[in-house]
Amino acid sequence: MLVAIEKASIEHLDALYEIEMKCFETEAFTKQQIAYLLADSNSVILVSKVKGEIVGFVIGKINLDRKPATAHILTIDVSPEHRRKGTGRSLLQEIEKTFKHEGAEICCLEARENNIEALSLYEKSGYERVGRLENYYPNVHGIRFRKDLTQLP
Repeated sequence: MLVAIEKASIEHLDALYEIEMKCFETEAFTKQQIAYLLADSNSVILVSKVKGEIVGFVIGKINLDRKPATAHILTIDVSPEHRRKGTGRSLLQEIEKTFKHEGAEICCLEARENNIEALSLYEKSGYERVGRLENYYPNVHGIRFRKDLTQLP
């Protein structure tokens, strides 16, 4: 299956919001929040397409004013019917490359402590657990992860 990853644009808003609702329902970003992030110059949003259809996306932000320059992944969403096919891993790798190219040295993200698939993906991708976030999500704690991007090729 040929997967294409490209930068997102405002034309993708409806598709991104639809996938966000499938993935997170009550904790989903609103359509207005996604539109704001699409317009924010510090945001990096990539989409994954199969046969022209968006099947997943990743949203991150870069803060070059911090020392070291830090990137933060806000969400990685993959349509349920396209999971376990490497889409999330591809999006993660591509946004890390973009962050590094833009000057970020560190990447951080959070995940629910009961989201075993996400925790496994992040750990296999070189992220280290750096903290537990009490009541970060409704009804469950979060885990904060960190990765040194300077080690990327």
